[in-house]
Amino acid sequence: MLNLADLRQEYTRQTLSEAEVLPDPLAQFNRWFEEALAAQLPEPSAMNLATVGADGRPSSRIVLLKVVDRGFVFFTNYLSRKGLEMEQRPWAALNFYWAELERQVRIEGPVAPCEPELSEQYFNSRPKLSRIGAIASAQSQPLPHRDELEARMAQLEADYATTEPPRPAHWGGYRVMPRYLEFWQGRRSRLHDRVTYTWQPDNTWALGRLAP
Repeated sequence: MLNLADLRQEYTRQTLSEAEVLPDPLAQFNRWFEEALAAQLPEPSAMNLATVGADGRPSSRIVLLKVVDRGFVFFTNYLSRKGLEMEQRPWAALNFYWAELERQVRIEGPVAPCEPELSEQYFNSRPKLSRIGAIASAQSQPLPHRDELEARMAQLEADYATTEPPRPAHWGGYRVMPRYLEFWQGRRSRLHDRVTYTWQPDNTWALGRLAP
């Protein structure tokens, strides 16, 4: 039997101090994200999205970051489980983990649907079959047989053979507005660096450090 306690790795690549991070956490995130891109990591935009339902139970899944502006933007079906949970409790947590760089970034904040113009712009930039798929799938709803989904997809492909599929009203973007961020850099002997940014009442960021 595999002994999971014996699975361990020493983190030695880099360090992180308050003196070297940027004053703006979004700028610091962009710096790390560009380094993840430069390292050619697989799916560097993949992030874990955690939400909480009306029953107080958390759920999480992987989604893809698509825009960084004043917040972190992703796109999905508004009627999916995550969409309904964010409507019921409009607060979310994100986590990026870039194992090859021994880094992770945690983000917490209120979440709300994006402006329709941004959702339209992104939807129309997607491959046509992806747009049709967004119409075909009732995301998170029970699906007795995959054949039903395949048949609906085929019918919609025929319907939109010579026209462009419109963005459905139940599909669009969400923006998580950061109120707390943690930049984690793995260090030797599990003495990791954890540098935090916390949003203050005077609309500034307070920089801090947490024990590993």
